[in-house]
Amino acid sequence: MNKDDEQILVVKSDIIFKSGKWQGLKTDNLDYYIDLIKKNCEFRRRGDMENDRSFQQIIPYMLFSFENKFFAYKYLKNAGEKRLVNNDYQLGVGGHINKEDIASGSKDILEAGMMREWNEEVDFKGNLISRKLVGIVKDESRPVEQVHLGLVYHFAGDSPDINVKETDKMEGKLLDRKNLSEDTISHSVWMKIVYESYLKKI
Repeated sequence: MNKDDEQILVVKSDIIFKSGKWQGLKTDNLDYYIDLIKKNCEFRRRGDMENDRSFQQIIPYMLFSFENKFFAYKYLKNAGEKRLVNNDYQLGVGGHINKEDIASGSKDILEAGMMREWNEEVDFKGNLISRKLVGIVKDESRPVEQVHLGLVYHFAGDSPDINVKETDKMEGKLLDRKNLSEDTISHSVWMKIVYESYLKKI
């Protein structure tokens, strides 16, 4: 299937922002917003949503840590996405929630989509000992981010045995938290927000 034809989870912008828009990482009233998303979400064709600011595409975005180290990955030279090939490390895995996630049997579409995306992206041999929603990231500075809303989760595991699944395109490693900085991580807007508002403070 062409990715433009995927049915992805969205919420009308005037519903999610009825109490006002924000810029950056929202860390208060998270239960209110999660409930709002669950009660008002719908599936729409991805290609129709990419430039439609009247909807927000909901993106689970997961950070992983083992003890004081965070999982990071970077794209290799033979990766298909040439624009992503550089020396910067990415610190979150995630993506769209699809209509097919309903078929998982889970009553929680956000949970189902999040865990499907996690299992598609990484190979983790241990147990997740905690999963915490730390904030909802919003950025209005560029057109791409204007139509996306990120649910930022922090997963903690009991093992360092984690890697990317697409080893032909990416390489992953654990980085000590004290070595994380704006010089080593991706300069993507969301990553900078998450680093400044969360990772730098824990």
